[in-house]
Formats: sequence, C-alpha cells, structure tokens
Amino acid sequence: MTADPTAWEQSSVMRVVPPLQPRKLAKVPFVELADGRLQGVVSSGSDIGRVYVSSIATGTHAYNCSTNNNRPCGGLLGAPCKHLRSLVDEAVVQYGADRVARYLRVEGEGITSGSELVSRLAGQHEPAPAAVVFSRFLRHLAYLELPVTTAPLAELHWFPASGAVR
Repeated sequence: MTADPTAWEQSSVMRVVPPLQPRKLAKVPFVELADGRLQGVVSSGSDIGRVYVSSIATGTHAYNCSTNNNRPCGGLLGAPCKHLRSLVDEAVVQYGADRVARYLRVEGEGITSGSELVSRLAGQHEPAPAAVVFSRFLRHLAYLELPVTTAPLAELHWFPASGAVR
C-alpha cells in the first residue's frame, strides 16, 4: 500500500527542508532565508537572557545586528559582528554554502564556508527592524509546544483548502 503523497495537506505538521547537517541550536536557534535577507536570532555570548536579531540583505549585503529591543550591537564596528558571522555559519550548515551565496547574490565561485562567504560581502551597516524576525522566531517556538495532530489549527484555518476556489 502506497502512502498518500498529499496527506500532509490534511495535517497540522508542515514539511520542512531538512538541514544539510545537524545544527546546534543553542547559539543560533533561528535562521531563515526570507524577505530578501538572511536573517535569524543569535544568542548573546555574555548574557543568557539576551538575543540578537541579525540580518544581511540580498544583493546590497547591508547588514544589521540589534537586540530584540532594537538596541544596536556593540560589535558593529565597520564590519559584521560575531553574531552575524555565527548567523552565516549556521545558515551554511542549514542550507549549504552554495544556496546561501546564491540567495545573497555573493560574487565568486567555490564558496565552501561561512567565513569565506562573509569575507566576500561588500555591504555596510544599515539599520533594519528586528521585530518581524523576532516575532517569527517566537511563533516557531509556539508551534513546537503544540501536540502533533491532524486537526486544523484555528489561526491557520483561514488558509484555503487545496483546490478550493472562491
């Protein structure tokens, strides 16, 4: 008997592209390629209660790093800080160096590591809002606390069913 390939459409569980390698979530618990940026949440190295929202824009490579309260990172001294470097390293683990480089439109061939990718960025610091990224991170955490079920989630119920036309 063959499993129904569309069964996931009736489930509260979403298919996720698996990481290329297992990631350590303590340092960078959230990383995504979205909204024209590589963006994510990076834990502070000095304060367990603080996180940074870091991002690098596609094409321009404008970068930003600030706390979830929009306070600028003290490590942004004319170059990407250690939070941005950690974000790129984990994005490479999650998506692969080629995919991250293509998404950011980084010039050059043969990028194999996060540090190599960061060295080819040509952007400068440009403030970017942290609230949207941090909010998405919190939303992902909330979904992790839900039990697995095939019943619809009330907040996602407004999505139309497959094939439905209105």
